[in-house]
Amino acid sequence: MANHKSSIKRIRQTKTRTLHNKYYAKTMRNAVRKLRSLTDKEEALKMYPMVQKMLDKLAKRNVIHKNKAANIKSGVALYINKLA
Repeated sequence: MANHKSSIKRIRQTKTRTLHNKYYAKTMRNAVRKLRSLTDKEEALKMYPMVQKMLDKLAKRNVIHKNKAANIKSGVALYINKLA
C-alpha cells in the first residue's frame, strides 16, 4: 500500500479516471457497433457525424489512440459507402 498522501490521492484519481474512460470507450464501441449493424444508407449517414465526433473527442482526450480513431472512422466510412 502507498505510504505518501500524494500517492494515495493518485490512486483515488486513477480509479475515477479509469471508470470514466471505460464508460466512454464502451459507449463509443456500442455506437460503432450500432452504426455497422445498420442496413439503410440514409440512417447510417445521419448517425455517422455523431460517431465521428465521439471518436475525435475520445482521441483528443487520450481515451483512445488517435490512429485507432482514424482507423475506425475509415472503416465505418467504407462500410457506409458500400451500402446500397
